[in-house]
Amino acid sequence: MLVDCIELQKNYISNDKNIKAVDNVSLQIQSGDFVIILGHSGSGKTTLLSLIGGLTYPDKGKVLIHETDNLALSDQDLSILRNRTIGFIFQFASLIPSLTVLENLLLPLSFGGKKVGIEANALDLLRQVGLSDKANVFPSQLSGGQQRRVAIARSFVNNPEIILADEPTGDLDEETENDILKTFRKFNEKGTTFVVVTHNKNLGKTQRNPRIIHMRNGVVTEED
Repeated sequence: MLVDCIELQKNYISNDKNIKAVDNVSLQIQSGDFVIILGHSGSGKTTLLSLIGGLTYPDKGKVLIHETDNLALSDQDLSILRNRTIGFIFQFASLIPSLTVLENLLLPLSFGGKKVGIEANALDLLRQVGLSDKANVFPSQLSGGQQRRVAIARSFVNNPEIILADEPTGDLDEETENDILKTFRKFNEKGTTFVVVTHNKNLGKTQRNPRIIHMRNGVVTEED
């Protein structure tokens, strides 16, 4: 078992009201799964993704990664786990403007101590997302879609076991989206696990044997 979510609950206060963003959700994810979480805005998809990645702590419940409880780890050990095991694709590219595209890709590796072949790997990832000629430019010289592709490449640079993606193709044109989804499928077929939050109901058609999960009001309502 790669990820085991056990009776997760996360509440927020909004306009003096208690909102159950994630309401008693249990979910198991096996290595090699391609999980797609569908739901409207406010359904709890992004919060669930943050809980799985250890970016947010639950009010109740546990997240186990390889049977290790995120809550039982120190901040440093949790950071090490994320760096070695998880690749994140956020809704926004969040690139560091003072670093070149290549430097942005290499930044996660600097925390993990990896040295051998890292630049060649990063350049290959840029090639796979169609940006091999942009390695030495700065984020401000890229379009929004190009910045998103850099962020997607960065999520793979540590060869993570699992990719957590929040609307990963939301601001890409159709052709680029198709290219990125083909890249996802290639990595998934090699064993990388994906958990993808999206509004795109057709995304599952691009992957082999996806698990489709629906969320509504913080609850997993059904699974196809």
